[in-house]
Amino acid sequence: MNKATIAKNYAEALLAAAGPLGQVDAFGALMDAVAGAVSADPRIAAVLASPRVTKTVKGQLLAEALEDTARPEFIRFLQAVMRRGRQALLGDISTQYQALVDVQQNRVHAGVTLSAAPDEALTRRIVERLTEVLGKEVRAHVRADPGILGGVVVRIGDRVYDGSLKRRLTLLRRKMLTGE
Repeated sequence: MNKATIAKNYAEALLAAAGPLGQVDAFGALMDAVAGAVSADPRIAAVLASPRVTKTVKGQLLAEALEDTARPEFIRFLQAVMRRGRQALLGDISTQYQALVDVQQNRVHAGVTLSAAPDEALTRRIVERLTEVLGKEVRAHVRADPGILGGVVVRIGDRVYDGSLKRRLTLLRRKMLTGE
């Protein structure tokens, strides 16, 4: 089995545990935090990857680190991941978990690129319009890129909707050069 499939199986198990507790978003935030801490601090990653540290000790370390923050169900999940030697998949599990939550909550993430940083009102209008067009809740990740000159470029998954001035000028130039 490849690591994406394994990570998805763990993510499904975590989502199944989080749902009845009403902790879907909280468990997602905790999973992101744990995966982020492991990838950001080489010492944590070294301890979790070390064969010299027993799986039981790894689980106890996580339990102690999270006892004031996480529910026991979440801690038990992480301990199960450690017992099975899957700690290297924490980042992948987090990514898969967020993808499952997005599908469950009918939500998509959209990368929105504008030529200048938008204000709150414009961002809200963009999100509302995308939500209306797609029929799903949209989480917009807005960034500015003066290179597009004007307009907007929206990326949703592997689809790109390019309404930039730069693209329009390129198309106009191509038409003028080819005589179409």
